[in-house]
Amino acid sequence: MEHNRYDYSPIVDREPLKLPGGAHVGLWVIPNIEHFLVGKPSTSITTATINCDPDVLNYAWRDFGVRVGIWRLMDVLEKHGIRGTVALNSDVCLHYPRIIEAGNDLGWEWMGHGRNNSEMITGIDEDAERAILSEVYETITDHTGTKPRGWLGPALTETNNTPDILAETGFDYVGDWVNDEQPYELTVKSGRLLSVPYSIEVNDIPAFIDRGWSAEQFYQTIVDQFDVLYEDGETNGRIMAIALHPFLIGHGFRSKYLDKALAYITGHDKVWLATGSEIADWYRGDNETVGEYNARMNTSGAGR
Repeated sequence: MEHNRYDYSPIVDREPLKLPGGAHVGLWVIPNIEHFLVGKPSTSITTATINCDPDVLNYAWRDFGVRVGIWRLMDVLEKHGIRGTVALNSDVCLHYPRIIEAGNDLGWEWMGHGRNNSEMITGIDEDAERAILSEVYETITDHTGTKPRGWLGPALTETNNTPDILAETGFDYVGDWVNDEQPYELTVKSGRLLSVPYSIEVNDIPAFIDRGWSAEQFYQTIVDQFDVLYEDGETNGRIMAIALHPFLIGHGFRSKYLDKALAYITGHDKVWLATGSEIADWYRGDNETVGEYNARMNTSGAGR
């Protein structure tokens, strides 16, 4: 893919970054809270009924997320002091206001994620896309009380115009570009748009649906990813994302292992538990390099 959104930047050639508090890893957890349209295919547990209308089996399986799964996920994250950065379909605001109320009580952050997860951001012209993104932005603002700063496309879909329209609309960071372990600025026509590292690997949909992993295998993936990033982050700070969907991770036999994984991560000292906006603000406003951090500490005498 040839594009002009960013320049190639090998991580080994960058000046190392220092995370807040000398952390090795900045962790953000992204619950994808979604609404699905009846009669339109989406993520499915089986293909046997996807041509049925209505496809009660797969629709009801997804609907578990907003009825039960999200509440279990909220409990697990709160237990470990983690505030979710929610990839939020704006239709959730209209259909499940109780979830918005609970998320606000927990101090969760809301970022745009399309209107619903039965419609992708692809194959539409610029004006139609601008209208959708504006609608999502305004609906989330009106129903949560905060303007969404982040964006994640449904199924990480974009058009060639999406980054420009996001920046124009008021979003200032995006998770679609899953190609790094550190943030970087995307080139847009006006304003600014930061790529914050999201993950399609440490993500329960590919893990459970595409690969058929057990909950224990997903636990081990989270732990192994963290271990390597924690070691790398000693000299060059890393951002780790855990992407979750309540209709999957919210089942008891899976949430048990998420609980164990988060206990393992938060049992380490050099971990920064962050939201997407906190990562963006740090990178843009206080992204000290290791050299700058050490120079400041040596000058002040702190940390000795």
